[in-house]
Amino acid sequence: MGIELEMILRLLLASALGAIIGYQRERAGKLAGLRTHVLICVGAALFTVTSIYGFGADDTARVAAGVVAGIGFLGAGAIIRGGEGIVAGLTTAATIWAVAAIGLAAGAGLYLVSAVTAAILLIVLLLPHPIR
Repeated sequence: MGIELEMILRLLLASALGAIIGYQRERAGKLAGLRTHVLICVGAALFTVTSIYGFGADDTARVAAGVVAGIGFLGAGAIIRGGEGIVAGLTTAATIWAVAAIGLAAGAGLYLVSAVTAAILLIVLLLPHPIR
């Protein structure tokens, strides 16, 4: 398989996994839905693919660290503090963070790891709320 085809498959996997998680979030009525999760996941995958094939192995860890730091700003934006000290959006912020990690894994070629992580994430999101 050619290198460019491999890159495209990694991006498509990230897109599909981000879409699965995003679809669930959209169905749950959350502000960060399908498009947001796909964009985050495929963006993280593209940063990873670019760092592997474009910059070389020395910069791959640095680019991944940059994605992790940058995604924190998106996650922080999803957290809302309302009246009486009520905090909302923590699960959405955590989902954004985890979807970025799935994108990094897919971009690195860790197909099974990214798919299993997405499955775990989906299972957790589908658990009844709250568990007593």
